[in-house]
Amino acid sequence: MRVHLAVLAAATLLPWAALPATAAAAATVVYECTTAATNERQEISLDVELTVPAQATVNQQLTIGWSGVFVTGKELVAPATGMEGELNMYVYAGISGIESFTSATGVAELGTVIPGEPVAIPATASMTTTPRNSGTGTVHAGAINFGVTPQDVLVECEVKDKGALTEYPITVTGGANDPTPDPTDTGTPAADDDGTGQDPDGAGGEPDTTTTTTPTDTPSGGVDTGAGGMAGPDGRALMLAGLVIMLAALTGLRLRRPRSRA
Repeated sequence: MRVHLAVLAAATLLPWAALPATAAAAATVVYECTTAATNERQEISLDVELTVPAQATVNQQLTIGWSGVFVTGKELVAPATGMEGELNMYVYAGISGIESFTSATGVAELGTVIPGEPVAIPATASMTTTPRNSGTGTVHAGAINFGVTPQDVLVECEVKDKGALTEYPITVTGGANDPTPDPTDTGTPAADDDGTGQDPDGAGGEPDTTTTTTPTDTPSGGVDTGAGGMAGPDGRALMLAGLVIMLAALTGLRLRRPRSRA
């Protein structure tokens, strides 16, 4: 009896002990593939299944599992011209509903590729991504490319009917590094051209404004005369003394004139 109770208790508590990744039955995804060298197109189908974490944390990398197998008769056929180099399969997932969190990418090495024969692809791959914002969204299967690097693609396969894709829920919660707006920040500094964080003139802030002023030279105790206004109290005294001397001289000359006789 005690054993049965212990098993029942464990079964009741187990779902709350951890949040398992979300997975669903494999769904068929139809792709249209284009060969870069010849622009040749072919339609393929894969049964794809994603394994998505039920929860993720802001600024922490998460892994999304990918597994896929060709539908019989709908395999990818290698170009007749062959595919040279160390080839990889690049798988992608699309993410929607969470700001700045749009995709995940993964890579798996391909085996030998025989021209004109179906391509043997890896059964599984791991896609990674890092959310920057919290929220609730969905994940779905994306494109599949084959090439030497993500930029050097030899065959590119795009999903034909995105509306038919299986959506997997995902929730991102805020972590310790979740960016929080600064309430004291009242504006955004001006952007710089060279990435130095400085203005174009090399200064860390706005350049100083210099004002040039031309003063009017007015003697103490005098008036602003504009054109010749350098005459002060001493100049006026000299002028007055000269005027008195001139008047005295005129008076003396008048007194020295002979009087007319009667």
